[in-house]
Amino acid sequence: MSSAGRAKSLVVYLVCEPETPELAEAAVEGGADVLELGIPFSDPLAEGPTIRLASERALARGMRTRECLECVAAVRSRVDVPLVPMTYAAILEAYGYERFAADSRAAGATSAIVVDLPVEEHGEVPRIQLVAPTSTDARIAACAARTDGWLYLVSLTGTTGARDRVSPALAGLVERARALTDVPLYAGFGISAPEHAAAVAELADGVVVGSRAVLAAEEGPAALRAYVASLRAAIDAAVPA
Repeated sequence: MSSAGRAKSLVVYLVCEPETPELAEAAVEGGADVLELGIPFSDPLAEGPTIRLASERALARGMRTRECLECVAAVRSRVDVPLVPMTYAAILEAYGYERFAADSRAAGATSAIVVDLPVEEHGEVPRIQLVAPTSTDARIAACAARTDGWLYLVSLTGTTGARDRVSPALAGLVERARALTDVPLYAGFGISAPEHAAAVAELADGVVVGSRAVLAAEEGPAALRAYVASLRAAIDAAVPA
């Protein structure tokens, strides 16, 4: 099924490493509609242990911003889904905000996520904005007005990582955001099992899966493809197109 025929979008996160282009292709074959490609940072405040360790490994292997943009370009040569580099403001501060925006687009990126860059700053970098259960309505409205494509709902307070259940705060956040904006709402953080993805798909327009996808990727393309396919099947069963 093409992404255009799907009721809900599935976003899969991978850290930029030498193997990522092959893994990205496997994720798309499994049913990913969007790929979020993490540019590793030495102090990733929003990340739990799985992505933190993956980022440390990538940095130890020489994956700096330039190498990560080359990785984005290599992924783009294999897949035609939206690609969203995800990083932190310190990386862009060092690389140059306008330079990053231009170079990431040239590499084939569709947008960007800069976790800790306030919505009011550096409008020259088109990016997907994030809001959380702690965000005020005014903040949600401001982020929705300036987001690039969709609004990222952080489903819980805390760091990324697999959880036993979907955050009970998500339903309220979706309800508040829907009252304030018509942009698509994609939810992430703490989503790992197929049943989690199905539950989130019943609330939001898209499901973002990070830490558990990174763990599956460590087992190789076949394992990642199978894991993503299990998420896709659960989402499509819960919310048919």
